[in-house]
Amino acid sequence: MLPIIICSIVSIAIIAERFWSLRMEKVLPKHLVATVWNSVKNDDFQRSDIEELSRQSALGKILSAGLLNRNQPRERIKESIEERGREVVHELERFLDILGTIASITPLLGLLGTVVGMITVFAAITQHGVGDPAALAGGISQAMITTAGGLSIAIVSLVFYRYFRRKVDSIVVTMELEAIKMVDVLYNNR
Repeated sequence: MLPIIICSIVSIAIIAERFWSLRMEKVLPKHLVATVWNSVKNDDFQRSDIEELSRQSALGKILSAGLLNRNQPRERIKESIEERGREVVHELERFLDILGTIASITPLLGLLGTVVGMITVFAAITQHGVGDPAALAGGISQAMITTAGGLSIAIVSLVFYRYFRRKVDSIVVTMELEAIKMVDVLYNNR
């Protein structure tokens, strides 16, 4: 049960952290793109403004890469945004593989507990025979508790793993659309 308990603690910590880190106002602020567009049109972006934009949000990091290269050819702007986008996606997916691994291994840990419990039952049978139900109960309860614990943690972890994967995919698509718009604005605003 100890590995299952450890997995449950790690899973809960990751779920809480991902809920906090993937808040829409933190990743994709509502009026960020409009603010950036206005500043680009007025040509009042300084290097310090771009660095501040990069620190504000995940979308800000991507847009700042385009702004830093705004005087470059269109393809260079796109490349810089794509490079920064890969970094941002990596940050958005942080800990999701661990959550998926927990969802995969906890049923196996539960099965291992079941096997150990059954070994205990058979050891009790060889020692006391089949006539003493109390001797068998400990091993059977161990088998059932570890199975239920492993499956419970796996189900919760898998549900949130899929939820966060889908949320990251949705965020990435939105950021790609906004970045393409930014490339067009930067290229056409010359």
